[in-house]
Amino acid sequence: MTIEPVHLESLKKISGPKGWIDDQADMSGFLQEPRDKYQGQTPLILLPDSTEQTARIVRYCAQYKMPIVPQGGNSGLVGGAIPTGEILLSLKRLKAIRQQDASNLTMTVEAGCILSHIQELAKNMGCLFPLSLAAEGSCMIGGNISTNAGGVNVLHYGNMRNLILGLEVVLPNGEVWHGLGGLRKDNTGYDLKQLFIGAEGSLGIITAATLKLSPYPHEKQTAFVAVRDPEAAVDLLTIARNISGDCLTAFEIIPRVGIDMVTGNMPNVRNPMTQAYDWYILLECTSSLSRDLLNLEAVMERILSAGLEEGLILDGVIAKNNAESENLWHLRENLSEAQKFEGGSIKHDISVPISAIPAFLIEAARVVEAAIPGARAVPFGHLGDGNLHYNISQPKNMAKQDFLDQWENLNRSVHDVVDKFSGSFSAEHGIGRMKTDDMLRYKSKVEMDMMTKIKNTLDPDNIMNPNVIIKHHHHQKKS
Repeated sequence: MTIEPVHLESLKKISGPKGWIDDQADMSGFLQEPRDKYQGQTPLILLPDSTEQTARIVRYCAQYKMPIVPQGGNSGLVGGAIPTGEILLSLKRLKAIRQQDASNLTMTVEAGCILSHIQELAKNMGCLFPLSLAAEGSCMIGGNISTNAGGVNVLHYGNMRNLILGLEVVLPNGEVWHGLGGLRKDNTGYDLKQLFIGAEGSLGIITAATLKLSPYPHEKQTAFVAVRDPEAAVDLLTIARNISGDCLTAFEIIPRVGIDMVTGNMPNVRNPMTQAYDWYILLECTSSLSRDLLNLEAVMERILSAGLEEGLILDGVIAKNNAESENLWHLRENLSEAQKFEGGSIKHDISVPISAIPAFLIEAARVVEAAIPGARAVPFGHLGDGNLHYNISQPKNMAKQDFLDQWENLNRSVHDVVDKFSGSFSAEHGIGRMKTDDMLRYKSKVEMDMMTKIKNTLDPDNIMNPNVIIKHHHHQKKS
């Protein structure tokens, strides 16, 4: 796909002197993604600084049927924001905070705002924006919305889909849908914003959003416990939910191999337990009630003593202060990074019903061992909402590339097990370019037909992030 120089010049004019990059040497940060699986290419990067300018760019591209790939903080893990010759449109200059409304518990922000900055602003309002994930220092809210981001607090607050009250979107024909607003109840027809949340830029470009905030949780209790097995972990989750009332905000599972990798490879991260166990849970309770109204310490102690009585918990520690809590979270947050020191790692982002997790883990371990003897499964993550990062590190005696060459075969084997348990092969990372074949394999014809019809209706010329989510589909041309 070549884009004629005359079009490139026109797009530069629309974007203004600071609004474009065409020097290949300056493009690298936009064209590489965190896992190095994709290397992008583009003749031109555009950086509009307003919704109107974004719309003008899209109108021009629509006129000449030139495809666009929208990009936020470029921290995606499925290749959804990496161009393959298309125009790249970065939203990093759209970073205005348009409105903060503490009484309505909302904030309206532009797509290029960094997640951690939004978290800070909410905190200064006495509120919480609960989305929290590893890339929060660099990921942008537009990308978080376009991938329906998850993270560690989904169990309590829901994922991105639950945190959005309104959107402003540039549609594939260059029109702007002004759908911002802080209403919690609005029953006027189809809920259009939901179409764009999780659509990975394939139906339009999100330029701004009205976010739903929550009261700030001033009280926090963090515990790290060893459990008998995954079944005990699921039973402990039920106990924790029932006892805590609604205070349980995180419930993360980590296997022994994961803890060994983190403590062995990451400086200043240590296991607070002297003895080694096969499975661990990191759990956290938070509350916006003040200490004199709710003794959260007593709540956490009640959960752990019930778990001990039932024989679910073998050992455990409760963080005494913020620093200790952060140390416990380091064990979880450094897991992906620590795996890099162990050679090749094949990733899965899966979910199954929480009750099916123990059986899924047994079956998946069997499949992995049969496929690559000695491969080390490191399943970890958000047990509280059924989402595990089922990562697999290479056998110690295998060449890294030989192992990574098995990526697609191993993905298919694991995803077949996920499918057997009525799960999802992409719980929170999205589809991007990486998982379009999985869509065809695991989604029903009815689902794929509906998605294709929506895509064809809103984007008849397939200029918005083509080949993301829906692969190489044929457009129904208007006769």
